[in-house]
Amino acid sequence: MVRRKGGLRKKTRHLMRKNKKDRGKLSLTRFFAEYEVGDKVKLLADPTYQKGMFFLRYHGKNAIVQHRRGNCYEVSIRDGGKIKTLISHPIHLRKL
Repeated sequence: MVRRKGGLRKKTRHLMRKNKKDRGKLSLTRFFAEYEVGDKVKLLADPTYQKGMFFLRYHGKNAIVQHRRGNCYEVSIRDGGKIKTLISHPIHLRKL
């Protein structure tokens, strides 16, 4: 049996593309952003920073911050009828 090639970022050429004006260095304001427990955030993966990136199925979903874990945050989302927990760096989160 042949093993399928590709990792977490396969087929993301258009999904992970940034606008022309947003290309370049990442924003330090978003990198060091702090969120409180219970804040509502949107999961938007920043392709310039791969650490702390969630699985891209959840790109664009809304989440609630549960608590801080190191430099990252533990957020919960509703996927169908289940509540799932993701760990994400603050650069991949936007406040709603």
